[in-house]
Order: sequence, then C-alpha cells, then structure tokens
Amino acid sequence: MFLNRTRDSYQLYIFICFVSQLFFTYIFTVSLLYHVSVVKLDPLQLVLVGTVLELSVFLFEIPTGVVSDLKSRKLSIIIGYFLIGIGFLLEGLFPYFSIVLLAQVAWGIGYTFTSGSQQAWIADEIGEEKASMAYLRGAKAGNLGQLVAIPLSILTGYYMINLPIIIGGLCMIGLATILIVFMKEEHFKPIERTDRITTFEAMKQNVSKIILFSKTSFILRMLFLIALIIGFYSEGFDRLWLAHVLDTTFISSLRNEQLVLLTGGFQLVVVLVSFIVLHFLNKSTIYQELHRIYIALFIGSISLVIALIGFAVSKYFIGLFICYVFIQVSRKVMYPLEDIWLNKLIKDSSTRATFFSVKGQVDAIGQISGGPFIGYIATSFSIRTAIIVSAIILSPVLFLYRFLLRKAKG
Repeated sequence: MFLNRTRDSYQLYIFICFVSQLFFTYIFTVSLLYHVSVVKLDPLQLVLVGTVLELSVFLFEIPTGVVSDLKSRKLSIIIGYFLIGIGFLLEGLFPYFSIVLLAQVAWGIGYTFTSGSQQAWIADEIGEEKASMAYLRGAKAGNLGQLVAIPLSILTGYYMINLPIIIGGLCMIGLATILIVFMKEEHFKPIERTDRITTFEAMKQNVSKIILFSKTSFILRMLFLIALIIGFYSEGFDRLWLAHVLDTTFISSLRNEQLVLLTGGFQLVVVLVSFIVLHFLNKSTIYQELHRIYIALFIGSISLVIALIGFAVSKYFIGLFICYVFIQVSRKVMYPLEDIWLNKLIKDSSTRATFFSVKGQVDAIGQISGGPFIGYIATSFSIRTAIIVSAIILSPVLFLYRFLLRKAKG
C-alpha cells in the first residue's frame, strides 16, 4: 500500500514534505543548543555559522536551479538530500567551529539542489492549480513531521545532544536512496539544447529570461524585494534567540539535559499551533487569489514585527515564550503562501525551478548581508538591541504589502 501511494506524485510530494521536515526538526531541535553548549560558540560565531550557510546558498542557488531545469528535477532533489545528510553527519560527529562551518557548506549546497526543484517538480507532474493545494498540504504534512520529530529529538538528545544530528544526517541519506527508486518524472520538459549548447550558455539564457521577466513584472520585483528584506532581518533572530533567552532568564543555570527538554518544548508548541493554523488555511480558498494572499502575508508581517519587539524587550520567561511562538508560527504560515504567490507568477515550466532558486538566492543575499551586521550589534551592544534592530529592518515590508493591496484593488 505504501509503495503504491508513493508512486503517485501528489502523495510522494506530501511524503517528502513530511519526512524531510521530520528529519530537519529532529536535527534542529538540538542543533542550536549543541552550538551554544557543546561547541561553545559566541554570538558572533553563531551568526557566522549562518552566514557561511547562506553564502553557500547564494553561490549555488542559480547553478543548481539551472541543473534542475536543464537536466532533471528528480536528480537535483536526490543529490540535494544526499549532500544535506553528509553535512549534518560532519556537524554532529566533530564539535569544532571549523568543522561546523564546513558542514554548513555541504548541507547548504545540498539545500540549493532541493530548493525550487521540489516545487517545480510537483507543479510539472500535477499542474499549477493542484500544486497550489499541494504546497499548503505539504506544509501541513511538514508540521505533522515536526510534531513527531520533537519528542524523538528530546528523547535522544537528553542522553547525547549530538545524537539527533548524526541520526538525522543518516536519515537524509536514506531519503535520497528511497527517492531513487520511487520518484517518477513523467511531465518534465527540459530546456531544449540546440547546436550543442553548453550548460553555462543555458544558464546565461535562463538568467536572461528571468531578468527580462523581472523588468516587465512589477509584482515579481516586489516579491524579490520583500524576500531580500526578510532575509536581512531573519538570520540574527534565528541564531541568537536561544542565547537571548539564556541571558535573560533563569534557565541558564539548567543542565544540558534540562535545556534539551525546555527548547524541545518550545518547538513542540510552535509546531502544534502552526499545524492548527495551516489546517484551517488549507480548508479555506485563500490561496486562489493574489489579493487574499497579500492580506494574509500583511497580517503575518505585522505579527512578526510586534512579536520581535516583544521578544527583545521582555524580561520574563512567559513573555519570551509567547513572542517566540508568535514569531515562528507567523513564519511557518507565510512560507507556503509565498511559494503559491511566486508559482502563480511563473507560467513557463522550463524556468520555474530557476525562479524559485532566484528567490532563495535573494533571501540568501539578505542573510549574508544582515547576519554579520546583526552579529556585530549583538557583540558590541547586546542581543536585545540586535533583535530590536531586526524588527526595524523588517518593518518596510508592511508598506510594501499595503502598496500591493492597493494595486490589487485597482
């Protein structure tokens, strides 16, 4: 029964979303704590780890996206999960700053092979309209995977913090192996290669198409600008939130085993709330019209800005906890809506993966630029100040979404 279901592209996409998020969450539930308490990274080093990751994404997003458009979505996805697994294995086995940086390069490159390719693959196989539903249901399945992963990560991480990272890396390699057997690719139409055109020349042509389309599409330019701003603010919070909680509250005196339970509890609440919100979103028709998508993204951005400021200024554990949940739930709900927005703008299947990769690269540019800047502020002043600056950096997206809403109304 399982084998038959996974041979259906829609079901396989949901399966990939479920297990990939299960493995990622199994790893990420303890990875930041591992960096802080075992590898002993300071605030600037924590941010530099993210910067190296995003620099890898920046350098490889377009080349790997073109590989997906030119060669095979399936091949790109399989290579991606294999490299991600190798990266996490390195990180979990060797608790040294230099090795952690090397691991970010490996799994960052792997991520670029999957980024855009998964969305483009399912859109090719089942069509654009069904793909919009698949993105939402995939996000919901991913949250279910996270729900399963967190208790497992807490259980294994309680006895050995780096064990979930090692096991998760092995599981990513296993997922790549499964996809070799069960993933089909029947509707993909690669970029035509005439007169023995080289891969580099095909890349140049594809990028030229994107530049041309971006020049003629105001909405696409706005989407990329918003992605840049989101990337600029996000890296600091992602790397520093736990250090801020440890500096602000009593939990810094807890043992590593107790911190695993506490941070895992944070993640569990986020997943539960996100799952509920995505469940109701999935039953709605919000994804069918750009105007409704803009409204949802605008509301989510307001929640993010307010919650970031609240997280920065709160001196009590309960306040930090509530703001953290608001921040993460807002982001998880907004992510599939951003995919649907971009998918509705791209009509040419041959460049779809590259467009998604460009969006990822724009986000990476923001994180590469913003990460060291926020890390410097955190080191020179305080982490609280750095998070407030992150909220200020994000705030322009509110005006951009308001502008898009007015334009959508005509």
